Amino acid sequence: MRTLIAFVLVAALIYTGLCALLYARQHSMIYYPVPRSLPAEVASMPLAVDGVELVITTRIASGPKALIYFGGNGEDVSRNLGELSATFPEHALYLMHYRGYGGSGGRPSELALKADALRLYDRIQSDHQQIGVIGRSLGSGIALHVASRRPVHRLALVTPYDSIEKIAAEQFPVFPVRLLLVDKYRSYLDAPQISIPTLVLLAARDQIIPRDSSERLYAAFRPGVADLEIVEGAGHNSISSSSLYLPMLHTALVDTATIEHTAAQSP
Repeated sequence: MRTLIAFVLVAALIYTGLCALLYARQHSMIYYPVPRSLPAEVASMPLAVDGVELVITTRIASGPKALIYFGGNGEDVSRNLGELSATFPEHALYLMHYRGYGGSGGRPSELALKADALRLYDRIQSDHQQIGVIGRSLGSGIALHVASRRPVHRLALVTPYDSIEKIAAEQFPVFPVRLLLVDKYRSYLDAPQISIPTLVLLAARDQIIPRDSSERLYAAFRPGVADLEIVEGAGHNSISSSSLYLPMLHTALVDTATIEHTAAQSP
């Protein structure tokens, strides 16, 4: 009996220690900050939020149209500037470097990143009346948060999830992840609030975000709001290399009805 009790106590101590380790390391398991790779002369806009200075890689353009890009984990968003500029030549571009990423100050957290994203929208809305938002992977939850609280024109979500909390609970089923996790990113709560045209873009061979998670998010939208598209042969990190990627984003984010109307009026 004493041996059994000792075994149970040791097992409990090991389990408690693993829970403590998981809790302590959760931040490093969610966020992978990277530096900004573009040269210093590439345009950037400072954004101060609660005393923290953030870096926004920009392509300034006058007019009503703008796009905000919220990138994935471990992504240097500035690398998207060239392709997005070519795909959306009439749009001003704002690519957010999260706290701790690309020269931005501070430390990333769900609460801070979502507040920063809203502040960026509020900063540019007086200059642009049609603001589209792209969110990729980690950034899909941030993009959804903004679109559910601000008058976003169009929304595109690339390799999105319904909840990081659910994904983590499925990956570590023997641990009380829902109690341990601080940054839960419950995107499925924001999806029903969206009423604007939305693209949900998946990679057929996504190795990071389970297909079920993305499909649960899609199902959380109200009927007729979101379109689901799947890029065959693409992985989580390689989807942007597909020849279909940028055309799909363009179709989703540009008001094609306005373009067709303008073309019909042209001599």
